Amino acid sequence: MARRTLPIPPSAKAQFVLDNSIACAWLFRSQATPYSDAVAKQLGAMQPLAPALLRLEYTNVLRTACKRQKMVAHQAQSAIADFDELDIWFDATSPAPRLLLTLALQYDLTSYDAAYLELALRMQVPLATQDAALGRAAEASGVGRLTIN
Repeated sequence: MARRTLPIPPSAKAQFVLDNSIACAWLFRSQATPYSDAVAKQLGAMQPLAPALLRLEYTNVLRTACKRQKMVAHQAQSAIADFDELDIWFDATSPAPRLLLTLALQYDLTSYDAAYLELALRMQVPLATQDAALGRAAEASGVGRLTIN
């Protein structure tokens, strides 16, 4: 699947913002939960969106796993290839640092997590996350956490 970087176009599919905690749960079964598995099952029916930051965070998790000898480089490269096959729309817009700081301070988030929340707010779509603070921020901001029935 070709990587899609955008401005995000309208979609006939329901959309949600995907964060790194969910993507990593798909990679490391020790981090998997019924929620992350349910999100994975929605990939054909729903369109995941993500800030470009997700690529960097995911790659850094793989780097750390290699450094801690949880995997070797060719396994990490394979994980990147698998990740590249996912139909994720990546936002080409770089959020304004002032906005990220405002969100980070308002919801007690890292600036990285604020980037996921900013995209969800801008697109008015829910956020799929296993991160407790980011989940609370999504609920408090009104976009909510992706609900899987």
